[in-house]
This record gives sequence, structure tokens and C-alpha cells, in this order.
Amino acid sequence: MTPGQSESPSPPVTASFVVVSGLSGAGKSTAIHALEDLGYRCVDNLPAVLIPTLADLTLAEEHHKSIAVLVDARDRSFFREFPSVYKTLRARRDLAVWLIFLEASDQTLVRRFSETRRPHPLAPTGSVIEGILAERQQLVRVKKMSDRILDTSDLTVHQLRRAFRELFERDGTRTRMMVTLLSFGFKHGLPLDLDLLNDARFLKSNPHHVPALRALTGMDRAVQDYVNADEDTEPYLEHLVPKLQFLIPRYKAEGKSYLTIGVGCTGGRHRSVVLVERLKPALSGIPGVRFRIKHRDVSKAEPS
Repeated sequence: MTPGQSESPSPPVTASFVVVSGLSGAGKSTAIHALEDLGYRCVDNLPAVLIPTLADLTLAEEHHKSIAVLVDARDRSFFREFPSVYKTLRARRDLAVWLIFLEASDQTLVRRFSETRRPHPLAPTGSVIEGILAERQQLVRVKKMSDRILDTSDLTVHQLRRAFRELFERDGTRTRMMVTLLSFGFKHGLPLDLDLLNDARFLKSNPHHVPALRALTGMDRAVQDYVNADEDTEPYLEHLVPKLQFLIPRYKAEGKSYLTIGVGCTGGRHRSVVLVERLKPALSGIPGVRFRIKHRDVSKAEPS
């Protein structure tokens, strides 16, 4: 560029490009069908090297500016070609690009392959578990590149389709960052898709130890009043809210499309639920971001 010459402005984003990948048997076909129902033009089993060509064709079309592609181990060159191809695709300024990675536990995948009686693509003549372990290892780099990781181990087909509708609903906000505020119980295990983890187990006002409150949840007013009355609840929120107000816009500026912020307590039914319900209105003023609440363990039975 010669002195005095202004830099050309970046082209505006004119199309949405969703890449679905992940483990065989994790529900990728269900996901691509859900996107098709949302109006996406979908391509299954596209060779990785053809993704840039598909992106160019999408931008050249007058209609169908939303496209989704499913790429995985069925393409022999996938593991070798995809990381560099996707890096190039992500660098484009005229596309809104997302990579969604689906996974599930080994036990779940073995069961699903047993039900369908199909061989694993990486072990056509060997055991299914050998194929699963090999594919999981080879997908480590792709998983790290992804914008969103969905564990489908405990999801039905309908729940997975609903998850994709929530992520890509056609409501004019697709270019906004989606932040999920997630409550959970540590005793049920850490959520696999957490980006930021917050621990509320230090709060002394635990409704589990109050007989009149134990069967209730953080959605009930009596539980909310009890937890909010804890001497540490307000100081904790006074610390947490500004921290998240600082972090969320910076994640967005880095190009992250989805962010999951977890708040955990012991069982995931009381303290974490109350705090997550308070976080959404406290953070709702952040521009270019939309929030949703998910209470993972609120319906799980409370032991006597």
C-alpha cells in the first residue's frame, strides 16, 4: 500500500457458514437435519478441501446465504486437511463461521453402534471401541478449534434438535454472541462444555440442610430469600458481575460465538440456581450479547 493510500475496508458479513464435526455416532446427522429445518442449505460428507469452494459459491448466490456442512472421518483426508482449511475459512471477513463439535462418552457410542449394527469408519474390520479411541485421538486438534462442544451422551434425538434450534434460531440475532448461564451440582460431575467455572459451595446458607426448603429449588421464592440473606451472597455477586462484564466483551471481540458460564453448588438445585437467576438481569446490558439460562440438575431427586 502506497503512502497516503487508505486501507480497503473489510467486506461486510453476508453469509452464515456452519461446520458440524465430531465423533462418529455422536449425532451429527441429527444436527445437520435440524439446521436444514432452520432453512440452512446442508451438505453432508463434503471433502475438507472443497469447503473454500463451497464458501465462494455460497457468497455468489443471491439466495440461500446460510449453509451448513458436515465433515468427519468418512473423508480420508479429513484429519490431514481440515485444520488448515478451517483456519483459512475463519480468516474471511465476509462469512460468519462457526464450528460445532459433537461428542459422547465411549459407553454411549459403543451402545449406539451396537443398536445400528454399523461398523466404525476407522475400524471397519475391528472392534468399535478401537475405532472410537482412534477417532477421539485424531480429533483432538479439531475439538480445540471448535466454537461449541456439545456432549450428546444424555440427549435424545429431540433434545439435540432443540439444542441446535436454540443455537441457530432465525430471529435476527445470529450475529450476536450467545452466553449460557448454567447451574449445576458438583456431585453430578462437571459440565463438559464449560468456559468459565464458578463455585458457590462456600455459601453457608444451604437450603439442603433446612427441612422446609430441601424439597424446593432455587426457582422458589423461599429458597431465593434464604440464599440471598447469606452474608456472603451480595459480596460474591459484587465481585462476580464486574468480572463477567469485563470478560464477556473480550471473548466476543476474539470472535467467540458461544460462551458457557457455570455456577456450581453441591447438588445443583438451590444456591447455584439462585445465583444464575440473578446473573442474567445483572449482565443483560452488555451489547451484542444474548443470554439464556440452563439449570442442568435442578430436577434431579434430592436425597432424604
